[in-house]
Amino acid sequence: MDHILNQFRQRVLRAAQDRTPLRVRGGGSKDWYGRPPQGALLDTSGYSGITSYEPTELVITARCGTPLREIEAVLAGQGQMLAFEPPHFGAGATIGGVVAGGLAGPRRQAAGAVRDFVLGATLMDGRGAVLRFGGQVMKNVAGYDVSRLLAGSLGMLGLILEVSLKVLPRPAAECTLCLALEQDEALRRLNAWAGQPLPVSASAWHRGMLMVRLSGAQAAVEAAALRIGGDVVHAAAGVAFWDDVREQRHAFFSADPAASLWRLALPTVAPALAHGGPQLIEWGGAQRWLLTDDAPDSLRALAAQRGGHATLYRGAAREHGVFHPLAPAVHAIHRNLKNAFDPAGIFNPGRMYQDL
Repeated sequence: MDHILNQFRQRVLRAAQDRTPLRVRGGGSKDWYGRPPQGALLDTSGYSGITSYEPTELVITARCGTPLREIEAVLAGQGQMLAFEPPHFGAGATIGGVVAGGLAGPRRQAAGAVRDFVLGATLMDGRGAVLRFGGQVMKNVAGYDVSRLLAGSLGMLGLILEVSLKVLPRPAAECTLCLALEQDEALRRLNAWAGQPLPVSASAWHRGMLMVRLSGAQAAVEAAALRIGGDVVHAAAGVAFWDDVREQRHAFFSADPAASLWRLALPTVAPALAHGGPQLIEWGGAQRWLLTDDAPDSLRALAAQRGGHATLYRGAAREHGVFHPLAPAVHAIHRNLKNAFDPAGIFNPGRMYQDL
């Protein structure tokens, strides 16, 4: 793989010299996410392969172009998983894109975000230097934990070459429950259950129906199911439901193709949103999806009033702003990081914010 690294370095050095942008891309499954990509394509799919996997240490290390499905298959063979349930959004998803996108699935409410599982990373910066951060064990360090900063960075800091991720055992038992509840009552119960020792690993509310997944030891799952109540969903149907939510194949996401899809990240205790459009609520109330034609400013003001932020996932206004505006101090941090790692501004310019 050294020859591919050398090719990457030559492309980066030429781009930096000419100040021409590079569009870093693996499988392209998340090209729709963020502002429109720009620049000459830098294809990372050829830089592939699992370089280290220690099942007993719960760590896997892989090059950026390694297909996500390959990693999941290897982990499944050992009864393990990526606990944050990354969405694929297409057959070409790569592990580099998983980290750069920073997107997590239904289990995120119980397991944590992508950044919580990044132990280390290797990055090629805008000067062509290969930098290594973190390692294969959890460490506390002073200053920025750069390997975790890469999660959700959309490639704006540099070319992610390799990542080390913590993995977890698959749960011994799982069960999905279905309860008929209106939004207010569903949110109230989700917050009440969050304060109890219940093995809730996912939740989703839509059109008066609350789905709850329990994961853990068989006895714990059975006891929690009796406590929560509702109807038990057939195992295969439950798996299919959570896969559809994760991959945005659930009927909600296609309910109004002409509307924009917004994600509001809010405190779980935020009250129900008085919004007439279709809604789907995940993560115990922390992730609220809206299909709407409302103005971006009004949705962002609504999210800010409730203590959160709003992101445009799909819609005609991508080029005008996707992510919630940054506070001046936070924007300065983003700018300083971008200047430090990519002084010529060649990596995925404008994917997060127009001036970064």
